[in-house]
Amino acid sequence: MQLKSLEDTQNFSRNISKIIREGDIIFLYGEIGVGKTTFVRFLINLLESKNGIKNSEVLSPTFNIVYDYDVGDIKILHYDLYRLKNYKDISQLGMFETSENCIKVVEWPELIETKPKDRIDILFQYSKLIDSREVKINGFGKWKDYKFNEI
Repeated sequence: MQLKSLEDTQNFSRNISKIIREGDIIFLYGEIGVGKTTFVRFLINLLESKNGIKNSEVLSPTFNIVYDYDVGDIKILHYDLYRLKNYKDISQLGMFETSENCIKVVEWPELIETKPKDRIDILFQYSKLIDSREVKINGFGKWKDYKFNEI
């Protein structure tokens, strides 16, 4: 999938927001500045708007590691693991201990040794066009057979 503008990224976020539910986990891969946090910002703001909630200023949680957003009955936990050095640091976060009423979005999940069975992996890559991004989506567990190319 090709994202050629911020509007394309917002539409992609909108399409993902229509299919995810509480308990879902999304892993975001890609280099610095490729658009992971922009995707998350659109996703959270779309879910807030859908629930009649004023849009939050969604920042990268690089220094805080995690920010949480109440979106109606659901909480979105936005993790950024970039600064963590090893899996022990990640395991101390207790990321996967609670998930019933949460949607978890994780940037830089490479250090997670035992990845959750049910998850969506999204890889953002720079393309040859300067303002364009290539996006690849893979589903695992309950998402394995989902037709992401149709969103």
